[in-house]
Order: sequence, then structure tokens, then C-alpha cells
Amino acid sequence: MTPNPNTAPVLFDRALLRARQSRASGLGPATFLLDRVAADMAERLHAVLREFKHAADVGTPGDPVRNALLGRVGQLARIDLPTLESEPLALQPQSLDLIVSALAFQFVNDLPGVLAQIRRALKPDGLLLAAMIGGDTLTELRQSFAAAEAECEGGVSPRVAPFADLRDVGALLQRAGFALPVTDVDRIVVRYDSAFALMQDIRRMGATNVLVERRRMPTRRATLLRMAQLYSERFADPDGRIRATFDVIWLSGWAPHESQQKPLKPGSAKAALAEAVKARKR
Repeated sequence: MTPNPNTAPVLFDRALLRARQSRASGLGPATFLLDRVAADMAERLHAVLREFKHAADVGTPGDPVRNALLGRVGQLARIDLPTLESEPLALQPQSLDLIVSALAFQFVNDLPGVLAQIRRALKPDGLLLAAMIGGDTLTELRQSFAAAEAECEGGVSPRVAPFADLRDVGALLQRAGFALPVTDVDRIVVRYDSAFALMQDIRRMGATNVLVERRRMPTRRATLLRMAQLYSERFADPDGRIRATFDVIWLSGWAPHESQQKPLKPGSAKAALAEAVKARKR
């Protein structure tokens, strides 16, 4: 069978992701990142002088975003990201003024497809505001595991999901047809007593390895101990505590509307750059 070139590669086992998130809820979830994103989202929306009567939250785990937006939006529907991404989102065309999402898009196999569906679900001049993990998130853990596996096992296996960078996300917004796309990064550095304490928090976030191509065998004890040692040697502060980086990529875009500011067409400027330079030299 010839593969369909338009089909997005399946990187993440989304059924396993749901199971891991459910387990994290039972363990007592670590929500400090989500709480921060929820507060930032409320602040960002506060700066938008617009009334949002009909809104939806796509894929956000838990209730921090819903609680943070109480009183800022009217109806806020919860829309789950499907386990099988061949299934469409439960969104009606041009039905919503606002769509938000927090810390969910990084586990989507077909992010261009999801953004296109969101774009169609927004009314003209409707807003998407979302935050996702990306950039150099967990670069310290990634480097430490790679070095430990190369040393102890003679090879490296995928342990931390590949993350989109700022430029990728901005291009995806444009590709999906959003007007006035904006992206920025909030870098959060968290300190831990050890790499094992960090890994426990990742487990309590429901964010442990859900890559389809993940290693299925348990990690050797010697590899884990060497990873923790390398982490401490390379990424510890003078007090002995280690650093862990989390990059939160913020993305926003508007469904096109005739009232929005349009960029100038090439060649439409009334004065040439050369003439402006000459004027400054006079």
C-alpha cells in the first residue's frame, strides 16, 4: 500500500497519554506550569478589549484555565482532543468568538490539521489564544539521558518528545489561515533536589514518554544513576540543586475580518527607501 503523503506522522500514543494523565490525577497532579499558564492567559485576555460570549477550551487538562477565566468569558465549552486524530474536533463552523488551549498542543500528531479546524470554528474576527510546551524544554534531561545511554548502553533511544520551536509555530498559524499571528516564549527555569525529583514531577504532570517509538524495555538502574550523576555535574547550581528548563510557546491569531489592519502591498509605499535616505542626509 502506498502511504498517503498528506497523512501526518503518528509520533504520540494519545491513548497512552490519556492513561498517563488519569494516573497523574490519582497521584496528586503537579500543576505549577498549568497554574502559571492559566494566570497568564487570563492576563492576556484582560488586555483584549473584546467581549467573548461563546468560547471553547480545546484539550486543556484539568480546571485551572476554566477557573482563571470565570467572569471573563461567557459560555466556555470543553472540547477534548480525540484519541484518534482522524476524528474531527467537535466544533461547528463559525460558532465561537474565542478558543483557548493550555499545554495540550505539544502532544498533537497533526497540529496543522487541528489549527485549521479551529480556524474554521471561529467567527470572523474570533481569537485563538493557546500555550504549548516547546523550544528547549527539558534540554538538560535530554542531554543527560543521551550521554548516559551512550556510555552505559552503547546507543540512544528517544525519551523526550520533539518540541516545536517559535518559528515553526508561527508558520503553522499562517498556514492555517490566521490573520495577525503572534508567537512568543515564556522560559521557566525550575530547580530540583535531583533528577529523580524532576522525573517524579513529570510523572505527576502526566507527561512521561508517550512517543510511539519509545523504548519498551525498562531503563537499566545503572543508566538511571549515571544520568542523574551527569545531570548534577553539568546542570547544578552552587547549592547543589539542578535546573530544568520549560519553554512555554504562546500563540495567537484571529479569524480574518475586513475590519482588521492589512499589511501594505509590495510597491504601495508612497516614498521609496532611497528617497528617504537622501532626505536624512540633507
